[in-house]
Amino acid sequence: QVQLVESGGGLVQAGDSLRVSCAGSGGTFSRLNMGWFRQAPGKEREFVAAIDWSGGTTDYADSVKGRSTISRDNAKNTVYLQMNSLKPEDTALYYCAVQYPGRWYDRRTEYDYWGQGTQVNVSS
Repeated sequence: QVQLVESGGGLVQAGDSLRVSCAGSGGTFSRLNMGWFRQAPGKEREFVAAIDWSGGTTDYADSVKGRSTISRDNAKNTVYLQMNSLKPEDTALYYCAVQYPGRWYDRRTEYDYWGQGTQVNVSS
């Protein structure tokens, strides 16, 4: 059974940086694409970033492009999301998820397993 555990969330001020992590177990993560999504209160869960199994391809939502970097360490079964120049509108519960290759990165329905999320709060 694949399990994902996010960590690294917290309360920061606008303009600060934060790195969230997602550690996986129970699967061959080096063969899986991994993604980050977020959900703010009263809003739909939305795509943030994704990275393919090799780490060679990444994709970002327009809202975070240029401010965020997704990376992975397959030896540690971990994916990271480095977020810079944070804004209050980045406040959300951040989820990581995994999918088998060959599927759309930015569609939440294309992901097979999800973590429980880590909360990021950005104050103005």
